[in-house]
Amino acid sequence: CFLSLEWPAMQRRHLVLASGLWPLSRAVRAAEPLKIGFVYSGPVAGVGWTYQHDLGRQLVEKTFGSQVKTVYVENVPESADAERVIRQLAQDGCKLIFTTSFGFMGPTQRVASEFPGVVFEHCSGYQTAKNVGIYQTRFYEGAYLLGLIAGRMTRSNTLGYVGSFPIPEVIRNLSAWTLGARSVNPKAGVKVTWINSWYDPQREREAAAALMDQGADMLYQNTDSPAVVQLAQSKGLHAFGQDSDMSRFGPQAHLSGNVANWGVFYVYKVRQMLEGRWHSEDIKWGMKEGMVQVVPPNSEVPKDVATLFEARKADIVAGRLQPFTGPIKDVAGTLRVPAGKTLSESELWTMKWYAEGVLGKQP
Repeated sequence: CFLSLEWPAMQRRHLVLASGLWPLSRAVRAAEPLKIGFVYSGPVAGVGWTYQHDLGRQLVEKTFGSQVKTVYVENVPESADAERVIRQLAQDGCKLIFTTSFGFMGPTQRVASEFPGVVFEHCSGYQTAKNVGIYQTRFYEGAYLLGLIAGRMTRSNTLGYVGSFPIPEVIRNLSAWTLGARSVNPKAGVKVTWINSWYDPQREREAAAALMDQGADMLYQNTDSPAVVQLAQSKGLHAFGQDSDMSRFGPQAHLSGNVANWGVFYVYKVRQMLEGRWHSEDIKWGMKEGMVQVVPPNSEVPKDVATLFEARKADIVAGRLQPFTGPIKDVAGTLRVPAGKTLSESELWTMKWYAEGVLGKQP
C-alpha cells in the first residue's frame, strides 16, 4: 500500500506499509512490525546521494519483509524544518530513524533527547548519544583511486572539483583526489568551486563550465546530479561521478566513479534492532566492507592506468594502502603528516585543511 500525506511546502512523506510478526522474543508486540524512518536532504531521483540511500531502504524491505515497514521524507532542508520532520517521525511511531545528511546532526540530537525510547542513526556527523549512532563512508578511498586516473590522463595538469559545502567529508574527498593525482603526476593541480548545495543541476553545470574555462580537463564532483558528467560529455572532456554510477550520462566522459552502498549498513542496523541488540556505534566503513564501491574504469582509460587502478584498489581493501599516509603538506607548505605516519581517525573526520596541490584559498 502506498500513501502520500500532506507535509509543509516542498516536502513529501511517503509511507511504504507492510504487516507481519516480530521475532518470538518480542511476541508481546507481535502485531507490530518495526517502523523505520528515513530523512533525505534531496529528492529520490534516479541518481545521486539520496537515491543511493533509498536503494538501501529498499534493500531493508527486501531483506526483512513483513518484519518492517519504512517511511521516508525527501527534500528536507538542513534547517529548523529538519527538526520538525524528525520529531514527527518519532511521534508517528518510528522506533528507528536514519537521518542521512551532515546538516541533520543538531536536529537529530535535539529530537533524540526528547525520545529516549527511539533509536537514531545519523549519517556523516560526529555526535553520538545513548540512543544515537553515527555512520559514514570512507569515500576518500575511492576518491584517491579516481585521482590516479585523473593524474595520469590529464593533458593540462589542471583538474577541477565541484564541491558542495566545505565541510570535513567533502574537503577530505577533495584532498584524497588531489593526493591520488599527484602520486602519479606531481605537476597536477586542483581548482575547486563551491556551490553551497548538495543538489542543484544548474549551479553544478555552471561551476563545471567555469572550471573548464580555467583549463580543467578532468572534473570530479561532490554533488548529486549528473550535470557535471553531462557537460563533460558534451565538451569532449572527462569526469568522475559521485554517490552513484553516472556512466549512462556520459559514456565516453565518465571514466569511473565513487558509489555508496548504504544497504549493507542499513541491513546491519535493522538486524540489530530486530534481535534486540542495537547499541550506539561510530561506524566508518569503506571498500573492505563494501560500503564504498568504484565504477570499473571505462574503455577511455589506458590499460596500464586501469591496471594501476586495480592494484591500488586491492592494496586499499587489504589495508596495505592508506591514502593519508605521509609525508603530506597542506597548501601553505606546513607538514601535516610526517613520512611513515598516517592521519589519525580524529584528524580525518574533522579535516579542515587542503592538501598540497589544491589551488586557491579556502572559504
